[in-house]
Amino acid sequence: MTLEQIVIGLIRIAGSLPVLRWAFAGALIGIAVDFSDLFWMGVLDLGGLQNYQTFDKWADVVYMLTFLWVVNKWEGPERKIAIALFAFRMIGFVTFELTQIRPILLAFPNVFEFWFVFVAIRRHYWPNYEMPRKRIVRWLIIVLVLKLGQEWGLHGGQYLDSFTLFEAVEAIFDFVTFRN
Repeated sequence: MTLEQIVIGLIRIAGSLPVLRWAFAGALIGIAVDFSDLFWMGVLDLGGLQNYQTFDKWADVVYMLTFLWVVNKWEGPERKIAIALFAFRMIGFVTFELTQIRPILLAFPNVFEFWFVFVAIRRHYWPNYEMPRKRIVRWLIIVLVLKLGQEWGLHGGQYLDSFTLFEAVEAIFDFVTFRN
């Protein structure tokens, strides 16, 4: 393990902790810190990150466990669904670790993460918003479609694999401003 892996790993762990105090804001911080790997890999020169996908998935487990800790304080179907989605992702995680086949990550998307964020938003801003079965199904479909889009970009199309954070920001800026 390189010093760079240790530093980025500690950053990822620290980024996971705010969710224990503030479910919604902490989730956003944890997800932003998850994506910060691109920045840190472009800035740090401490030995590199070997086998990034495996490192990233293990670091994801850390923030997902903090999310799960919060979920265990919830009640009702939102809690049950979150636990089931966490278990589903862990099956995918273990399968990926055993095979190192990236499309497995598409077959087992981390819908748990998006479901957690949705429920955290609902609980924070609209605590009286009722969730009968029909709404639960509708919201599950929405978060599934959103997460599948993200997973396809990351693991199917692998659009960020060849970018550092600075290159990605520059490419987005060029696209938005119609530069070549």
